[in-house]
Amino acid sequence: MQFQPYPFEKLNTLLKEITPNPNYESSSLTIGEPQFETPEFIQNRLCESASLLKKYPKTSGELLLREAMRTFFKKRFGVTLSDEEIIPTFGTREVLFNFPQFLLHETNNPTMAFTNPFYQIYEGAAIAARARVHYLSLTKENGFKPQIDENILAQCDLVILNFPNNPTASTLSLDELGKWVKLALKHDFVLLNDECYSELYTQEPVPSLLEAAKYVGNETFKNTLVINSISKRSSAPGLRSGFIAGDATILKEYMKYRTYVGCASPLPLQHAAAAAWSDEAHVETSRNIYKENFAIAKEILGCEVPKATFYIWLEVPRALEFTKKLYQNYNIKVLPGEFLSRDDDGLNPGKDFIRIALVEEPKKTKNVLQRVKKALDEH
Repeated sequence: MQFQPYPFEKLNTLLKEITPNPNYESSSLTIGEPQFETPEFIQNRLCESASLLKKYPKTSGELLLREAMRTFFKKRFGVTLSDEEIIPTFGTREVLFNFPQFLLHETNNPTMAFTNPFYQIYEGAAIAARARVHYLSLTKENGFKPQIDENILAQCDLVILNFPNNPTASTLSLDELGKWVKLALKHDFVLLNDECYSELYTQEPVPSLLEAAKYVGNETFKNTLVINSISKRSSAPGLRSGFIAGDATILKEYMKYRTYVGCASPLPLQHAAAAAWSDEAHVETSRNIYKENFAIAKEILGCEVPKATFYIWLEVPRALEFTKKLYQNYNIKVLPGEFLSRDDDGLNPGKDFIRIALVEEPKKTKNVLQRVKKALDEH
């Protein structure tokens, strides 16, 4: 299998011959990893559960974790999930990689579609599943929303959406998501929405695809699945706690597959994750920090505050050159958008954009963005 280097590897190659300006503190705005302490109550629960390391964890997850996740989903989205409609996972990266292989294994000449730019695991999964790929390119012209071509969708076996979107920060309304649910039923493809940024909303809570499924009358979530994670929500990527939820018929067979994969979460991590999924106060604290960061970004860079996520998708002419100059002159790393996307009919939708992750505390964010502004003015 031939995989492309990850975006961060491409960035290292781009910058390897450059010596950054030592007069500025080094700052990396590249990775979507919250730079805040994991809340103390979560850490305490982890420590209190350390003695459980002597036990093997179940692939299906402990009851307390499943119930915490189901309760979260009910409170947050108003959707009641049965135990058969949710599977705890070891984060969501492993799901995004192995689920397409499971789903498409028996399919001749499988076809996937996913948003472009994208989280590179989508592409890796397509390569591993030997799937042909159609891109749902997100551009300034289409408002960073996937355009529907039913002739293409009729060929697809699996469609992966990612809303709220990484990296463009665009969102889809309940009505828009509902249209995709109907299309999945009409053309009989499996529809998966990667919702890992759903809790980082800046104004009103954003909807889930399963919420939209209920909204359009798909009560059993047929052909419809979502994934979500605690990593961004709780500043706890090291807990590796996520889930996949939706169509119970698909999940029943996927659960059998997972017993062979060997990706069960250690019991202390499950107990800590259950505590995190059960609490909303710490999430609101994080949301307020991100809101403040976006207000700072709007003041300094003039960019609009998105509805969700902690990214700025900033248009910059000659983005590769700007990335190098920003590092050389101001000791700041950002991620060129074209490293997160692929050419689609001769157009790379990430070209002339950079992704900035606002994952630091506001004081540092302000200092760094002021340097970015200076670089933009010079570019």
